[in-house]
Amino acid sequence: MYHLIYWPGAPGRGEFIRLALEEAGAEYTDTAHEEGGVKTVLSLLDENFTGDTSGPPPFAPPILEHENLRISQTPNILLYLAPRLGLAPSGDALYHVHSLALTALDGLSNEAHDTHHPIATELYYEDQRDESQRRAESYRTHRLPKFLSYFERVLQPQATRGHPFLYGDTLTYADLVLFQALDGLKFAFPRALARLETSARYPHVFALYEAVKNRPRIARYLASERRQKYSQGLYRHYPELDDAE
Repeated sequence: MYHLIYWPGAPGRGEFIRLALEEAGAEYTDTAHEEGGVKTVLSLLDENFTGDTSGPPPFAPPILEHENLRISQTPNILLYLAPRLGLAPSGDALYHVHSLALTALDGLSNEAHDTHHPIATELYYEDQRDESQRRAESYRTHRLPKFLSYFERVLQPQATRGHPFLYGDTLTYADLVLFQALDGLKFAFPRALARLETSARYPHVFALYEAVKNRPRIARYLASERRQKYSQGLYRHYPELDDAE
């Protein structure tokens, strides 16, 4: 049994882990849906907690506990889970897939977060609104197309072989990461994403999004109460940061 430890109230970075577990049909528990789950998160982040035999103290969630192991950091957890869940190839190819997942997390998750907190995470968005508008414009105009173009380039030779996914002939966790990042961006920047999708410059990227969205287990999860709604989390929607109407 896997135990995911993450904040309730928004999908956040924990969602990249949930999608892997859901796609694999794995049994897991999630503090986001447990009474008193926040206390579990806080207990592991407490400055007086110095770690134990399961691992050192985590810096921040998501955190995964499995058997006698406790690990943190989203890509680290995915690297641990994927081979066990059948979501990664064997051998050195695992690291090719991991590089794709890391690229998506860098450009489509971490950089997206920085559009609404470009100066400091401890400041409210309202304290850095002007800087956020400049950062968001740069992100929408330059960074987002650059990352989408990269993934389109990765997917083109795959498509010629009849494969809709990023690597090989089956879905991997990198596809789930790219799906979730795109889904979060569709919430945060609906007008910008609609413009990019209808531009016909990234057909394989958005085809992958639809392919993942319609996988049976993913579709059931997205329609369930386990899928938390976007709000004031990793992906946030501020109309003034999106494309002009």
